[in-house]
Formats: sequence, C-alpha cells, structure tokens
Amino acid sequence: MTATMLAGRLDLITKRFAVEEVPVPRPAPNEALVAVRASGVCLSDLHLIAGVFNPSRTDATTVTLGHEIAGVIEAVGADVPDRLRVGQRVALQAGQSCGGCDNCVRALSPCLNVLTRGVDYDGGWAEYTVARHDTVVPIPDSLPFEQAAIIPDAVSTPFAAIVTTAQVKVGESAGVWGIGGLGTHAVQILRLVGAAPIIAIDPNPAARERALTFGADTALNPLDEDFAGQLRAATGGKGLDHAFDFAGAGAARTQGVKSLARNGKLVLAGLTPEQLEVPHSIVFCYEQQQVLGHYGSLPQHVEDLIGLAGHGRLDFSRSITDRIPLAEADRAVKQLHDKVGDPIRLVLTP
Repeated sequence: MTATMLAGRLDLITKRFAVEEVPVPRPAPNEALVAVRASGVCLSDLHLIAGVFNPSRTDATTVTLGHEIAGVIEAVGADVPDRLRVGQRVALQAGQSCGGCDNCVRALSPCLNVLTRGVDYDGGWAEYTVARHDTVVPIPDSLPFEQAAIIPDAVSTPFAAIVTTAQVKVGESAGVWGIGGLGTHAVQILRLVGAAPIIAIDPNPAARERALTFGADTALNPLDEDFAGQLRAATGGKGLDHAFDFAGAGAARTQGVKSLARNGKLVLAGLTPEQLEVPHSIVFCYEQQQVLGHYGSLPQHVEDLIGLAGHGRLDFSRSITDRIPLAEADRAVKQLHDKVGDPIRLVLTP
C-alpha cells in the first residue's frame, strides 16, 4: 500500500473542492482501515460544497466528503473485535455516536449529537478511509459494492422515515414529493411495507415514469393546475395519510400540508433552509394533522436493509445511474447539480 492516496477534499472556509493527494490514514486501536470500492454522491455533499449548511461539530478546516461507502477491510486496530477481519467486504454507517451526550454516557440510544461521516469527520471520497469498528457492517458476497454503498443513506433514510418516523401501516396512502435518490427508494420501500395507494409527485416526466416502474400506483405533476383535484381523486377523496418531502423544497412541503387526510402526517426528510408554512392552521389543528422532522437512520436500519437486499427482498441494481472515477469527482458533482441523465445515484470508484 502506498503512503499517499487521492481524496475529494472540501475547504470548509473557502468552500473550494478538489481531488488532492493526501496521506493514507492510519487506524486507531478501535478503528478499521477500509479500501474504498464505491462511494455515493449525495445532494447533501453538494449542499456542503455550496455552503447551504455547514458542519457544527468539528474544528477541522478541511474534510474528505462522502458518507455512503462500501469496500474491503485493509487493516484493523488492536482493539477491533474478532467479528471484523482483513479482507472482509463491508459497508460503513453514515455516522457515529458522539460518546459524550447524556444518552451515550448512559449507554442509551439514539445518540443526541450524532456525528456525520464526510461532514463532521473524514468520509469516503477517497481510496482509503478509517471507521470506528461499531460503524462497520459486513455485507454478503452477493451484494455489489456500489449497491451496498448507497444503503446507509439513500436507502436507509427513506426506510427510517417510513417505518420509524411515519410508522406507515398496511393499506395507508402515501405521497412522495421528489423522485430522486431518496424518493425513488421511498417508493420501493412503501411498496414493500404495503402502503396503498403510493402517489409519486415530481415535475420531471422521466422521474414520474421511473416511479411507476419502481412501484408507484400513480404519478402526478405538482405543477398541473388541477394537481389538488388529481391527488384527491387518487386517494378516493380522503387525502394522504402520509406525505413525504424528499425534494427538500418549500413548495413541496406546502403542497404536502394541503394534501393531508384527517390525522395525516407530513414528514420532512429532504433538507432545505426554506421556511415551512402551514396554511389554514385552524383546519390543521381540527384535523389533528402532524408535521414530523426526520434525519438519517439508526444503525439497525442499515443492518436490516443489508439483510433484505442480501435475501433478494430489495434490488438496487437500477439505482446506480453512473460510475465515475474518484479522480473525476468534480465531474460527478457537476453532473448531479445539473441533473444530467436524471440520476438516482452516482457512485465514485477509486
């Protein structure tokens, strides 16, 4: 193994992003060194580069991006448990517990100050990365690296939003705003848990068509003048039991609130600094509706999804839109920003 490697680094002060030659990290006693085989490119990475949001739990001035990672263990520290070994195929959780909050001190879950990989500490847009042993998850030989890499966010975030935050039940209706990297997988998961009908909402005709192939019952254009009437018709006049904003757009959230049935829930899973407006708040209260914030997933969600994928219950082969060399990470950033090829997930490969 060489002493240096390529890594996609972001200067957190100037917001300059570049692929640079940096030293290969050395694992601490409780860490594994992982040779990266695939790393997803997420809209959150673009938000970091653009300064839409900034790390709040790091004193570092630069960080290696990337929180969706799969690879092979290259070396292990002295305190890493025997369940992890050199040569093992693994995926990495998108973050780790802080170790110092009230819950961590009392050995409770979840951590109250979760640290995000590729945001608060170095991530996987690199040839090698280190990971604390409790964030390393073995993957079956049948699961390709690029599919395993995207599970810890692009798949687990909508999974957690659906099964934990919203607690969707069989036969309940669901609307998904934004059929991109998160929304496409939300449609798959809603189908898996028995939601009905599933209504995909996106202004892009190709995204709407894709949603139907992934399991949506109906696909609507939110810009249509009669959108509200079309949605009501699709739900038998009741409105949505669950509205999911995976677009991270104020307009989607406003539509979502207006589309709710009695006791309906709007789940905010897409990130945006835009304000949330709740029109007709008296009606909102009378109908006992809810707005729920959502962020990321729990470690168990990632493990459950890897198991489901390994047993063939979920297939992410169609989710990989393009594979781009790590050295051309700037091209991947531009491709996602410009939505070239209407991507679900772009994957960097060292």
